[in-house]
Amino acid sequence: MRETFLNIFRIKDLRNKILFILGLLVVYRIAANIPLPGVDVLALRRLFEDNAFLGLLNIFSGGGLSNISIVLLGVAPYITASIIMQLSTTIVPSLERLYKEEGETGRQKFNMWTRWITLPLAGLQSFGMLSLLRSQNILGDITPFNMAVIIISATAGTIFLMWLGELITEKGLGNGVSVIIFAGIVSSLPTGISRFISIWDPAQIFTYILFALLAAVTVASVIFINEGQRTIPVAYAKRVRGAQVYGGSATHLPLRVNQAGVIPIIFSVSLILIPTMAANFFVQSTNVKIAGIAVAVSAWLQNQWVYGILYFVLVVLFTYFYTAVVFDPIKIAENLQKQGGYIPGIRPGNTTAEYLYHIINRITLAGAFFLGAVAVLPFVVQGITGIQALSIGGVSILIVVSVVLETVKHIQSQLTMQSYETF
Repeated sequence: MRETFLNIFRIKDLRNKILFILGLLVVYRIAANIPLPGVDVLALRRLFEDNAFLGLLNIFSGGGLSNISIVLLGVAPYITASIIMQLSTTIVPSLERLYKEEGETGRQKFNMWTRWITLPLAGLQSFGMLSLLRSQNILGDITPFNMAVIIISATAGTIFLMWLGELITEKGLGNGVSVIIFAGIVSSLPTGISRFISIWDPAQIFTYILFALLAAVTVASVIFINEGQRTIPVAYAKRVRGAQVYGGSATHLPLRVNQAGVIPIIFSVSLILIPTMAANFFVQSTNVKIAGIAVAVSAWLQNQWVYGILYFVLVVLFTYFYTAVVFDPIKIAENLQKQGGYIPGIRPGNTTAEYLYHIINRITLAGAFFLGAVAVLPFVVQGITGIQALSIGGVSILIVVSVVLETVKHIQSQLTMQSYETF
């Protein structure tokens, strides 16, 4: 490990890439701490403590939303645009052909359209967020001109972060958007540590030990599930062309336990808390019936048991949905058959597709329940410890561990390539 760490800084090209990425992250953190004027900080803090949806958005903005900074939306609009484009490939055949069959040129065009969709999404989300903050008396009375300037600034901040993410991706050490989210999460560690020190109580020592053990088990579980995969053996038949024999090799098809990543959690939080936010708006309605319904819906969804159960169920359902979007057993079976490959003991064609569908359903069940457990982990921890300030952010841990593992793999591949070149 020590030798690997030293080799990173001995190789000039790899060292320059890492220093360049660190420099971009410093620029990002500076931007995330440039606030917009006229914000009630105490009211803003209370709003984020009471709203899990805003807390999740704050994760993706790297704390920029809680500071109402010039990058208050972070990369959330770009993530939304990417999800829309990926889902569109299952509906629009031309988009699917563009992304999967036209190679690098098609993917570049696909990414360009994703960027164009990000622009209006960033404008709409910044307007909605500022409207919410104004309704909560966090922003003072601002003129339409100032509102337009703030929206343009927030949209420009999102485009700026998207550009930084693409610069990081070009260096080949991981996905730039994921690295930016990772940096935002890690930047909140000092605040979390200081909050923990402020509530330190020697009488609660066993609670703290239990919390530390639970955190360690959570990290180990995330690594185990994130790296877990089911390998399907694949054999290739021998083909004779003239005097030469081709094929006859054996390999395997890896099926990941967690195919969907954190996308199901994002979908689920949005679906649950959008009605909650809408109900909060209609509470002040002059219509007595509408106001009464809004109060009832808001109180029902704010119940921790109701919220936790709905959250868990929706995460499981969306995990299956998104896995079906990104994993197509019929396509894989067709490609294997075209290349002369087959799964031993399984007939090529539809039988192979049915077999893969059966396997992916079984392993997705484990991944779905794991994601559901990660999503409701903060409620479980607060229920066990009884301390509201102690909370394990399952989504944050999942993102941090995934980014670290991916970056380590890219660095190891770079080191291996350098070793081969030296040899």
